[in-house]
Amino acid sequence: MSCGCKTSGDSSHSCGTKSANGCSSVDTCGNSYKLSVFDWLSEVNPSGSKSSEYVEVRFKNDRKLYYKNVNNLPLHIGSIIAVESSPGHDIGVVSLSGELVKIQMKKKNVPVEHAAKVYRLANQKDIETWQDLRKKENNIKVEARKIAYGLHLEMKITDVEFQGDGSKITFYYTADSRVDFRQLIKEYAGAFRTKIDMKQIGFRQESAKVGGIGSCGRELCCSTWLTDFRSVNTNAARYQQLSINPQKLAGQCGKLKCCLNYELDSYLDVLRDFPSSSTVLHTEKGKAFCIKIDVFKKKMWFAYVENSMAWYDLDIFEVKKLIAINKKGDKAPALEELRVVENKLVTSDLIQENSVDRFEKKNRRPKSNKDRNRERGPRSNDDKGPSDNRNGQQKSQNNRPQKQHQNRNQSGEQKPAQNNHTAVKAEDNAKQNPNANQNVNTNPKTENKNHKKPFKKAKKKMPPKNEGNA
Repeated sequence: MSCGCKTSGDSSHSCGTKSANGCSSVDTCGNSYKLSVFDWLSEVNPSGSKSSEYVEVRFKNDRKLYYKNVNNLPLHIGSIIAVESSPGHDIGVVSLSGELVKIQMKKKNVPVEHAAKVYRLANQKDIETWQDLRKKENNIKVEARKIAYGLHLEMKITDVEFQGDGSKITFYYTADSRVDFRQLIKEYAGAFRTKIDMKQIGFRQESAKVGGIGSCGRELCCSTWLTDFRSVNTNAARYQQLSINPQKLAGQCGKLKCCLNYELDSYLDVLRDFPSSSTVLHTEKGKAFCIKIDVFKKKMWFAYVENSMAWYDLDIFEVKKLIAINKKGDKAPALEELRVVENKLVTSDLIQENSVDRFEKKNRRPKSNKDRNRERGPRSNDDKGPSDNRNGQQKSQNNRPQKQHQNRNQSGEQKPAQNNHTAVKAEDNAKQNPNANQNVNTNPKTENKNHKKPFKKAKKKMPPKNEGNA
């Protein structure tokens, strides 16, 4: 029997009915399961028979067991079967078959002799009973938590699982210490009228059953693909130069994140070339101790004992040379001389992704004279205006070389520059020195030409306002 998506028997195809909520037949679909395994040995069959000797059967959540196909049933991924249990029988879904099952059993140290048996393919009555029991599990979990809370037990009921035939209920719980639940089992047996089985799990297994989103923004590794939980130590964070912050290093389960072990081997390989972080350098200015290590840039930061606020970054090869000098009994040079100076590249943002106002519409209208005058502020009475002053300065600068040329004597000596009253001074000099230079211009008309009044801008005549009369 296959699932509703019609692709559960072939592991090379994906589920055709996947939606935002997952496959509609997730209980029986072998491809939409969160811990499904791709059978890369599906075409290898050394015995020549279509039936596989051992199969991997999954139950609720991440529980998987291995069973022996004694009746040589044609089983494939997604087949719903009835398997041996104690007591009665259980209903599960085949998650793996073929030669890959033996490799998985060898990997997980499962003895072949103690493998349970596969009874038969599940009929329609078995499937209906199994689905009805799965619907009752949520209500039973709520009632079980109320009973445990009434008995003041320091435990948490995480999940409830019914056996396929309804003859047993397994309660998964988490607790920090040992719990005496003898009275609890009596209460459960009287309330649910079935055999009770209590199973303690860890906090990591609890998060794997519940699921969630991690701080990285993706689904939890334990609930998607991680099957074995290795112990994580705080030394893994220290080797990776991470701050020991419980809020950042802890996951959904409250323990250290499993992803701290992913890159630990790479860090350990790189740190073999580094000197010890407790290295003390004896320099000419005093002792220096290590403060920080950069694994990627292969640098170490040192600071003097007397001035710990000034840090000096050194390459690890320079640090090894300084250590060798200290071993000879000599003092190393000062850290300022050995500091690595990096040439920072000045980059320009062509796309302007870093500018905050890149999406705002900028006013590109040219500024008028009124806007410029407002920016410059109020003018005093002595000022004639920005345009008048500019024109006057330019004209006075143009007239300077001419006046200097006129004030030169025949002997080449230069006279001081004349003021605005040049005509009056020229007449006085002519009376006193009749033999003076005759080239001096004393005509007031020509003088007025050289000293023109600054040009004033004509005001624009505004057209009369249209009052809108017909």
